[in-house]
Amino acid sequence: MSSDRATKSGIALEAQRKIHSKYDSKLAEQILNWVKSATGEPIDCSGDTSNFLSLFKDGTLLCKLANSLEPGAIKKVNSSSMAFKQMENISFFLNWAGKSVVKTELFQTVDLFEGQDPNAVLVCLSALARKGEKFGKTGLGPKEAEVEKREWSEEQLKAGQNIIGLQMGSNKGANASGINFGNTRHM
Repeated sequence: MSSDRATKSGIALEAQRKIHSKYDSKLAEQILNWVKSATGEPIDCSGDTSNFLSLFKDGTLLCKLANSLEPGAIKKVNSSSMAFKQMENISFFLNWAGKSVVKTELFQTVDLFEGQDPNAVLVCLSALARKGEKFGKTGLGPKEAEVEKREWSEEQLKAGQNIIGLQMGSNKGANASGINFGNTRHM
């Protein structure tokens, strides 16, 4: 976590502990091994939080990962130690990953750079790792389902309009005879 931030206490500390408790070090190890095999970079694959965050904090490893999965995906990778340049690298990666990963699985720059939510980074990278085969690399986890687009003819669509769905019940033999509510009318 960055030293620029004040130490959390009270409800904020509880919330931070809850967020950090979701982090799975075994999954982080698997992700780091996948990143190592995809990029060819010699990295420490221990899954503890501090190692995980320090490897990705400057964004260069993320950019190398993007370029190894899709050559030329990120043209400019900053090697500067200035904070805004490192955050720009992370932003480049997130823009690229947004094309392959569902928006809800992306993380925010502060989640990684300031160590706010390491689990969000883990979720994003594991979602990307599941799509590894799409990029010609070995994937991690279950293979994702592929789209199976269906084409319906106009005749098939019109035939479906005459069918009453089972969720609506059946109208066979339905009538209102014999239904009495309350007292009958006496004349």
